[in-house]
This record gives sequence, structure tokens and C-alpha cells, in this order.
Amino acid sequence: MKTNVADLLTLYLVTDESMPIESLLSKVESAIKGGVTLVQLREKNTDGKEFFEKAKKLKELLRRYQIPLIINDRIDIALAVEADGVHIGQKDLPVEAVRKIVPENMIVGVSAKTVEEAKQAEQMGADYLGVGAVFPTNSKKDAEVLAEGMLRKITQSVSIPAVAIGGIHEGNIVKLTDQGIDGVAVVSAILSAENGYQSTKQLHQYCRFFK
Repeated sequence: MKTNVADLLTLYLVTDESMPIESLLSKVESAIKGGVTLVQLREKNTDGKEFFEKAKKLKELLRRYQIPLIINDRIDIALAVEADGVHIGQKDLPVEAVRKIVPENMIVGVSAKTVEEAKQAEQMGADYLGVGAVFPTNSKKDAEVLAEGMLRKITQSVSIPAVAIGGIHEGNIVKLTDQGIDGVAVVSAILSAENGYQSTKQLHQYCRFFK
């Protein structure tokens, strides 16, 4: 699954913890049909058992469409459901420690806001970077918007693929086409859309202009 990680990042859907699982599965399936290339299950406040049950159901759906599942933060959940990858933040286990735990073919992504964080993640063995927030966002209350020019500085400083995240929608995605990214990660632009399938298709059209 680790081959062509850059291609997997093209249109990266991050889930909304507030959505009931059946609604989430329905929305995700529509998004897959519209062109989503990867899904991350992000649960910040959910108990382990509920997180596990959600992950199992989402993995079952994604397997039918051969779309990879990334688990946010929880390496134990990722291993338990045989997810395709795990995404960690700067306050989570270091990448080199994660590498000792997970299978060799598991994708490991890392959040980065600075050139230093990006370089360190690459040196420690990260497969890709999640860089943001590139625009103001309501999906993550504590997200800080990157300084102007920082996204490009980060993508130029590393050779691993990068995905931009934070407040991306149909109205601003075009601003990211010359930033050296391999894809965009979105939440509300798809999951809160009246027609998630159409919104995904429209976002996907812009993704062909990325690196």
C-alpha cells in the first residue's frame, strides 16, 4: 500500500467526529464515488471502544472500493483494524518510535507547520506531511493559519509528498496550485456539502493541477 503515496494523497478526506457512523458511512461512500483517494478517521474525544467500532465499519466500506484508511493519532486502533496508515501530530509518539511498532508497509504521516518540523519528520521516516492550516477553519478550533509563503517553503524543503489541510473549499483551492503539494485534505467542503458527490467531483477537478 505504501507505493505511490503521493497519488493516494490527491483528494484526502478527513472525517468529522460529530457525525453518527451511519451518516458518515453514507457521506464517505458518496465522496469515494466522486473521487476521494484516501480517508482519515479523526476522533479526538471518542472512547477507544467506540473509535475501534467506527474504524472497523469504515475499513469495511473502504476495502470494497480499495481506498486506504488512515487512523489519526491512535496507533493501537490502526493496528487493531489493519488500517493502511496512521497520522500523528507533533505531540504524539515520534516517527522513529512509531516505525518500531507498525508493519513496514504501513503509511506514516506527520503534521508539520514549520520547515524544521517537516525536515525532522522526513529524516525520521515519515511517508508524507500534512501541512496547515492553510486557511482559517472551523473543523479544528485550535488550528493556527500558516504564515504567508510557509507552505511553499515547507514543500521545497523536503522530498516526501505533502498534503495541504485547513479551510480548503471550492472557492480557494485554486490558490494552492503552485505550492508544491501533492493533494488537499478536506473535511467540511465534502461532509457538510448538500451534495457531497458533486462537491467531491468539483474539488477533484482542481487536484489535477497539483505537483
